Amino acid sequence: MDNRVLDEINKKITELLANTPAADVQKNLHALLQSTFAKLDLVTREEFDVQRAVLLRAREKITQLEARLAELEHGRGVR
Repeated sequence: MDNRVLDEINKKITELLANTPAADVQKNLHALLQSTFAKLDLVTREEFDVQRAVLLRAREKITQLEARLAELEHGRGVR
């Protein structure tokens, strides 16, 4: 479906609900969810992606260091 059609449908439904008790329910539900999420120890997607990138770089470095250590041990005959 075309996004414009979906946006228009969403706009019409929002306008219809704005003048009904459903709008209050939506506001209250939104506030409840905000409060619940605030109590949880969650991170944003951006924070998660940054930490994931840091972890991947650390893993790559560890792999490189392990390979280098193996080379050095092999060169000295250390086991």
